[in-house]
Amino acid sequence: MKKNITFSKHSRRQFIKYGTLAAGGAALTGPYLLRGQNLNSQLNIAQIGLGVKGVSDGQWCGTENLIAICDVSSAALDKVKAMIPTATGYKDYRELLDKEKNLDAIDIATPDHSHAIIAATAIKMGKHVYCQKPLTHDVAEARMLRELARQYKVATQMGNQGSASDGLRRGVEIVQAGLIGKVREAYVWTNRPIWPQGLDRPSGSDPVPSDFAWDLWLGTAPSRPFKEKWPDADAAKMGQVLQFSPNLYHPFNWRGWYDFGTGALGDMACHTVNWPFRALKLGYPTEIEATTSGLKPEMYPTASKIRFEFPERDGLPAVTLHWMDGGNVPPTEVTADLVSMFGRISPSGCLMIGDKGSVFSPDDGDQELRVLVKLKEDKEWNFILRHPAALAIPETIPRNAFDNHEPPDSRHHSEWFAACKSGKHETAYSNFDIAAYLTEIMLLGCVALRAGKKLEWDGPGMKVKNAPEAAQYIKRDYRTGWKI
Repeated sequence: MKKNITFSKHSRRQFIKYGTLAAGGAALTGPYLLRGQNLNSQLNIAQIGLGVKGVSDGQWCGTENLIAICDVSSAALDKVKAMIPTATGYKDYRELLDKEKNLDAIDIATPDHSHAIIAATAIKMGKHVYCQKPLTHDVAEARMLRELARQYKVATQMGNQGSASDGLRRGVEIVQAGLIGKVREAYVWTNRPIWPQGLDRPSGSDPVPSDFAWDLWLGTAPSRPFKEKWPDADAAKMGQVLQFSPNLYHPFNWRGWYDFGTGALGDMACHTVNWPFRALKLGYPTEIEATTSGLKPEMYPTASKIRFEFPERDGLPAVTLHWMDGGNVPPTEVTADLVSMFGRISPSGCLMIGDKGSVFSPDDGDQELRVLVKLKEDKEWNFILRHPAALAIPETIPRNAFDNHEPPDSRHHSEWFAACKSGKHETAYSNFDIAAYLTEIMLLGCVALRAGKKLEWDGPGMKVKNAPEAAQYIKRDYRTGWKI
């Protein structure tokens, strides 16, 4: 193997120690795809996408053997190559997958519309896959990746790194143990979008920068002319949002466009809904309805509220999940207790209301999750790590085996590395079997937004019973020349 110069701050000795802890000395089971390596040997990994999240993902993958990097921007490639001179650089992921014969796994951190085609191609080649959230751009893609991961028996993980949090796993245990009773109402809200939405596409075009492969960046999406930045008039409307990134599409503002991103819901629900999705054992919803600040032909709205109705399941009552973004928060009668104690409603959060009490987190869910509980007889909210009734509930979910002093993103990657090496792919807590399910359910909110009407959903059949015209948002057509 190549001797790799990583750009992680962590030493190889530290990582090997963590890998030993995760493996727990267990015997290997199932097909072993790593050319006879032992559990402490390193994976050959490629990092595909080198934007902000791609660089941080590459940092963790750099604790293994990062042999290849890929981005449509030469500037991004050059920047990372300067840190990892032994990694081979590519602009096209297809060329990378074709040429890197010793590749074990890939990490995908591209815009949403490219996730599924890259992941599916790699899985069919027997590669393990870590893919950023949301796992896919479309509902149908999520179901496809779930089935492919099962079929090809590869280790997978979605990049909702809060899944590595002990707080999240404890929060799931608390709810499932019945501490707050039967839950019939849940609220999730976010401070997103923090990028432009609710605008019309500006006219005209700009020359494509010589170091940027625009056609490769478009990938599966319909063709459109390149335009670099928002016009001054739109920039004035957007204020602080565009001060963060004035670019129209690349490298950040693609999230607000139908063709490339999945809006505030797609960006954050795989983090913030992760806890209630697991705790309430949410399956397919039967009804989804969205209200918005107003629809535009090509961009998600600036604000929305989405209601998901879930039927009775596994002995649990029917539950309504409310999603809110763009400044929308739960009604005052729902948050009165929270405001009374904390003085305000948190910018993001999750609140589940049961017949014995409520649980609440003020976090985005993308880091360590802090969970508070207030039972009917309690005078105030208390962290579950201190509440007497919560302390009595036993642990039932295995914890992430890696060093708690490391950030969740590092631990989440390390858990995936260990799953790749051990053959025990289910030990990756956000493997595609569950992550694709979560993604599929949340992306139905995007379908409801774009359809502009209440949807009656047939989950097993993957179709809208009352609006066949919504099929175009469930499974899009790829641009000519792009297929899985």
